[in-house]
Order: sequence, then C-alpha cells, then structure tokens
Amino acid sequence: MRYASTYDKTGAPVVAEVQGDQLVPLVGLTELGPATTAEVLTAAERLTADAFPAADAEFRPVVPNPAKVFCVGLNYKAHIEETGRSDSDYPVLFPKFASSLAGAFAELELPPESHQIDYEGELTVVIGQPGRRISEADAADHVLGYTVANDISMRDYQYKTHQWMQGKAWDATTPLGPYLVTADELDITKQRISTTVNGEKVQDSSIDLLIFPIARLIATISEFTALNTGDLILTGTPSGVGHRRTPPLYLKSGDVVGVEVTGVGALRNTIA
Repeated sequence: MRYASTYDKTGAPVVAEVQGDQLVPLVGLTELGPATTAEVLTAAERLTADAFPAADAEFRPVVPNPAKVFCVGLNYKAHIEETGRSDSDYPVLFPKFASSLAGAFAELELPPESHQIDYEGELTVVIGQPGRRISEADAADHVLGYTVANDISMRDYQYKTHQWMQGKAWDATTPLGPYLVTADELDITKQRISTTVNGEKVQDSSIDLLIFPIARLIATISEFTALNTGDLILTGTPSGVGHRRTPPLYLKSGDVVGVEVTGVGALRNTIA
C-alpha cells in the first residue's frame, strides 16, 4: 500500500491511501506518525466518495512529526572514497528534527548564511513497530515502509566542528515523501536511488550497496534508544555529492533538485 500525509478537499489534514491517480482519505487519521501502525492503517475506513486527484494534492512531509529522525553518514563505499575518509565497522549517526522536514514538492528557502548548499538523496525507513535492542533477524518486523529524502546539507556549517548537526538540521530543508510505501510492496534491496540537478543525473546507485544494511542500522540504533512507530532512519547517500566535485556543485536559487528511489517515489524541489 501507499499512503500520504496531505490535505483533503476542504483543506483539513488527512492520511490518504493512493489508489491509482487518486488519494482516498482515511477516517480519523490526520497524519502518518506515532499512531499509525500497519494495523491502524489497514483497519481505517476509506472515504472513497471524498477521493481527490494526487496531482492536486499539497503533500506534507510524509511523516510530519516524527519523535526521532536518525541520519546515517558514509554508508556507500564510493561516497566514502570521494570524501577521502576511512571505512568503519560502526555507522556514522547524527540527528535531525521534525522541524527539519519539508514537503516532497515544497519550494526550499535555503539560508543566506550558507554558501555551500549541497544535495544528498537518501532512502528513508519508517518504523512501524516499537522496539529496543532489536536483533538483525527481527528488524524487518519493525519496518512499516519506505520513503524518499533529500538530506540538504550546508557544508560550510557542517565542517565548522567534528560534529555535523549544525550543517544538517536547518529548519524546513529536508524534503520527505511523497509517499510511504509499505514494506510488503517491494524488495527494497533491488531498487535504485538517483538524484538530479536541473535534469542532470548527479547520483545513481543500487540500494543493495549500503555498507550497513537496514537490519544492521535498526539493530545498532535500538541498542542505545527505543525505536517507536513513525521514527525515521535516513540510510545515507551515494557518491556524487556536489561538495566533492571539481569544481564543486552547490545549489543556487532557481535550481530544481530531484531524488528518486525506484518503486518508492520521487521528490522534486525548487531552490528559492
């Protein structure tokens, strides 16, 4: 199944199921998040008479208010090589916040303080069942589904210190969506991720090249904190980021940035 956090024909926030080119509101649900387990989504009544075209929808971040947003750095070997860093046997982790998120097609008003604004297309995991100290063998049982993110990064701020948060957690700069695709819909390891800037492909990789696969990330994160329904894990970006190009390719006003994960969905954001 595919779901979105959007607004109905009256402007009220709703969760909607994708049926063809229509969005069908679910009764009693205003957004995907901590309350929307797989069981809740399946059981909710569909308001078929109130369906509206997906083409007319205003998409919110697919999970607008997650309690926790975990991001993974250096999770594709080619990206590690382009940064000049060394491999590690433990994933690089850093946080974002709900305020960091933006809609899948939102115009992104990027900060005037930064002059090194970069793109990072990423597959995102949405947690469906809570857990602590989850084993890799059981990790799949805790995945609700997948969506797409662009980890827009302010490189000049990111490298002010050894910690990355100040370059990664700017408000309303991480588009997420447009859809949550449930895990039973596809084999995520057989999908590809790509990023374009003004129609030119700048990133392209198979998802199965993740150094730390999804089960390992869930097991690692849940060692130190509980994972809850609606939590997000951005799994890392492949090679081709603008900061490591010669010359660097930084985002500027008027650029259009797209990120697609096959079988999951695509973002398209204009830079303000």
